[in-house]
Amino acid sequence: MRQPHLTLYLYTSTIISSLDPTHSYLLHSQPTMSPATTALFFLLLLFSTSNAHNITRILAKHPEFSTFNHYLTLTHLASEINRRETITVLALNNAAMSSLLSKQLSLYTLKNVLSLHVLVDYFGSKKLHQITNGTALTSTMFQASGAAPGSSGYINITDLKGGKVGFGAENNDGNLDAVYVKSVAEIPYNISVLQISQVLNSAEAEAPTAEPSKLNLTEIMSKQGCKAFADLLISSGADATFNENIDGGLTVFCPTDPVIKDFMPKYKNLTASKKVSLLLYHGVPVYQSMQMLKSNNGIMNTLATDGANKYDFTIQNDGEVVTLETKVMTAKITGTLKDEEPLIVYKINKVLLPRELYKAVEAPAESPKPSKSKSKSKHKVADAPESDAPAESDPADDQTADNDNGVAGLDGRRLVMGMLSLCIGVLLM
Repeated sequence: MRQPHLTLYLYTSTIISSLDPTHSYLLHSQPTMSPATTALFFLLLLFSTSNAHNITRILAKHPEFSTFNHYLTLTHLASEINRRETITVLALNNAAMSSLLSKQLSLYTLKNVLSLHVLVDYFGSKKLHQITNGTALTSTMFQASGAAPGSSGYINITDLKGGKVGFGAENNDGNLDAVYVKSVAEIPYNISVLQISQVLNSAEAEAPTAEPSKLNLTEIMSKQGCKAFADLLISSGADATFNENIDGGLTVFCPTDPVIKDFMPKYKNLTASKKVSLLLYHGVPVYQSMQMLKSNNGIMNTLATDGANKYDFTIQNDGEVVTLETKVMTAKITGTLKDEEPLIVYKINKVLLPRELYKAVEAPAESPKPSKSKSKSKHKVADAPESDAPAESDPADDQTADNDNGVAGLDGRRLVMGMLSLCIGVLLM
């Protein structure tokens, strides 16, 4: 019969090898480590590599791509790259970017050109020389944007003689404008950043692009069931802060009209400054798609965050259900009103109550049936606004739904932590 430590070691190493073959050599490179210690090492490795990639941080380590990195952020392509699980970025050094910028393209046209340099598939340096029949046609983010006519958003990759690899836009008469220079960074099979020699030419990508119409936040909300919340933003003056943040990225959580109607008696009891804080608490100064919310559970600062007054809440998801948990209550995202980067607006089923204004715990949406012992609830509804100072203690939050699905209902990070706890328990045996 196998020892528990050895069984855990074999099980963990199998998981690691299946997730990332590049780490498998480590299984044989630690001769002085016991099986249990090696298993713990791999669990820590798995946890450390579970975070999503960040193209901005990757390129920040290489100053020769600083201009390219800057314009990925400015055009919001960086956030689109980060939320994709499989991606290849054809990076341009500062000299190549200078050549592109000399054309004086608008920012919106420049985004199309740069999106042609982002492949929606993984091509590591090794894979470039293993292309079937020596050539491949792959889609780009320009094609995925819907702005590319026909097949103009596709890139031809060809393995050339002498170990060179050429790249060219499909609509460029078969010309391969650039060649592979070097690998900048690779996380198999998640993201690959490859330097190419020059900009890929595409008349379609460089065609003049009109500036998108100005997004009117309150108008968007008013037309889709959140008029009451939009009216509160306007009457309080909080709409100005929301509008100032749209261009840089903004996520809004909007309580629907019936929710605001029920909440109005409590809202009217707040001072003018507290009303503004409450409304700003429903905005996050960064674009967060649904996929990003699901993969980046954790504390989120808001437009109301100000020094000691944290005004933050926690994003959690259980499968497809995403909740916003304050220290007072829990709200659920019920739909999306608008998703046009840099703005996204979600519908929620409750008004978000910050701890800085409300101290008591809100009653659960569905109270359990009373038992025969006639016990009374220990919680009462949060209906009295507190002072501007933070509450002295954090009340317990009993709104979070229990996970009835066991391990199957956990996200990847919680699963890793569970495995880590199991490993530590075995070590202590």
